[in-house]
Amino acid sequence: MRATPVLLPAALIALALGAPAARAAAATFTAGPAGAAAATLTAGSTASAGSTASASSEAPLPVAPSDIPPAGRRLSADAVLAIAARLPKMRAVRAKYPGSYGGAYLKGPLHWQVSFFSRGGKQEIGQVIIDDLSGRVLEQWTGFQVAWTMARGYPGAFGRHVNALYIWLPLCVLFLLPFFDFRRPFSLLHLDLLVLLSFSISLAFFNHAHIYASVPLVYPPLLYLLARMLALLRRTRRGGGRPPGPLRLLVPAPWLAVGVIFLVGFRIGLNVTDSNVIDVGYAGVIGAQRIVDGRPLYGSYPSNNEHGDTYGPFNYEAYVPFEQIFGWSGGWDDLPAAHAAAIAFDMLALALLFVLGHRLRGPTLGIALAYAWVSYPFTLFTLESNSNDTLVAALILAALLAASYRSALATPARGALSALAGLTKFAPLALAPLLATHGLRELSPARRPRALALFVAGFAGAAALALIPALSHDSLHTIYERTIVYQANRGSPFSVWGLYGGLAGVQLAVELAAVTLALLLAVVPRRSDLVGLAAACAAVMIAVQLGLEHWFYLYIPWFFPLVMLALLGRFSDPRDAPAGAGSEAARSSLPAAAASS
Repeated sequence: MRATPVLLPAALIALALGAPAARAAAATFTAGPAGAAAATLTAGSTASAGSTASASSEAPLPVAPSDIPPAGRRLSADAVLAIAARLPKMRAVRAKYPGSYGGAYLKGPLHWQVSFFSRGGKQEIGQVIIDDLSGRVLEQWTGFQVAWTMARGYPGAFGRHVNALYIWLPLCVLFLLPFFDFRRPFSLLHLDLLVLLSFSISLAFFNHAHIYASVPLVYPPLLYLLARMLALLRRTRRGGGRPPGPLRLLVPAPWLAVGVIFLVGFRIGLNVTDSNVIDVGYAGVIGAQRIVDGRPLYGSYPSNNEHGDTYGPFNYEAYVPFEQIFGWSGGWDDLPAAHAAAIAFDMLALALLFVLGHRLRGPTLGIALAYAWVSYPFTLFTLESNSNDTLVAALILAALLAASYRSALATPARGALSALAGLTKFAPLALAPLLATHGLRELSPARRPRALALFVAGFAGAAALALIPALSHDSLHTIYERTIVYQANRGSPFSVWGLYGGLAGVQLAVELAAVTLALLLAVVPRRSDLVGLAAACAAVMIAVQLGLEHWFYLYIPWFFPLVMLALLGRFSDPRDAPAGAGSEAARSSLPAAAASS
């Protein structure tokens, strides 16, 4: 069949994609006096939507050694300790830690937890979950999977049912099919789109708790996309790249518009009925209420989200309208404010992509970019997790939209949006030099200092306003310690740097290379149109992510819309197609507005 090139990547993904991803929470255990271990668990509720189950309902409760089962239990503490001690995996890890000991805990109404600690209780080295009725071992973990429960492949933790094959695979096909040209099956665009989908392979291994496979598989597509974006920056006549011809769509643009409407409804419905709120969205709601109540924005967060204050102040300010409309119970419940915020951020990113595409190449490109956003499975994965990462994407896109104008207010607006993106999550601060110098070469030398001053004024003004709620109660030192210092010192197994260790020198080199790239792209002559700016911003964001100690799939939307804008925007306006170019191309394009990049 001629559709084989499209279905083949979906089939390959199907071989690997499995159980939904794990919940992002870490478990920390502390040994108490006289060798008795007291356990505290930092975790979020993984109950289904609409449930009001407490986040602490599964917190382990210590049980003193005894051969008498507690009330309502079949097994005793001594029995579960003996079961866990016989496991080869636990015997092996305990052999590495002489003097280690175990403690038994009640884990919910039906399970036991056995935790093994190193001498003195400084580190939990092993953890076993045992069914009380059957005595069967349900889980056993060692290494980083003891502390990082998100590395255990628990079903429904990130994205809920979007990870199911019957949702993920159709989305992959829907994303690729409209852009597939059967007359040119080896088109470079096809490879670009397949690479964007190839993150699914890494996610599949993550879903099965195979972290040593999932983490390395992230880097080949990141490196490819970095190289691809840099290649699009080649400078030709008039500062722009030579368009490869009009964008040809397999599906007519009006049909894609209908698809956008359908997929938007599907995304919102799935979010309302199926999604869960991870700690990121929970933190946004906590911070929003603190701002409204006039309390310190940083420090003393609830024990079930102790480090929820690790983001920039604008992140919490963006949640204020939603917290005020939908309220908050004070606990980690269904958090409707976080759901509403995630949906709003998603719709904002969608609208901005459409407007950018429309300004660049007319309505066909706007519809194509909007369709790419709603059909790409990782944007839905992020929406289903109700995180703040789509807000980052929306603010960067808004800065690009401001850069597409040449009015007096566009430059300070670009600076302000750049600051707000950086004060949501700090990585977008790397885009500030690039956004500051955009368009300077088109100005006379006498006007360039004024343009830079306007950008700086917009940046500084927005940053000062965003910092008011934080600085009203917290010092800059406190904010710095709770955000940047915590992030810099946090270990994580979700990057090659944290998973393997001993690569600090290489990681530092990658980080310095990212900084160097951000500065070079700001001053070195390159493609100067909106496509070039999108490609440059995407390259910088990808380079920054390559050096992160903690990387996760929720970060893909930071660069995905920029990549799509660069990949599809490089095609010429459909109106510029030569006469007789083919009725199919004409049918696949709506009348285009004049490009205004």
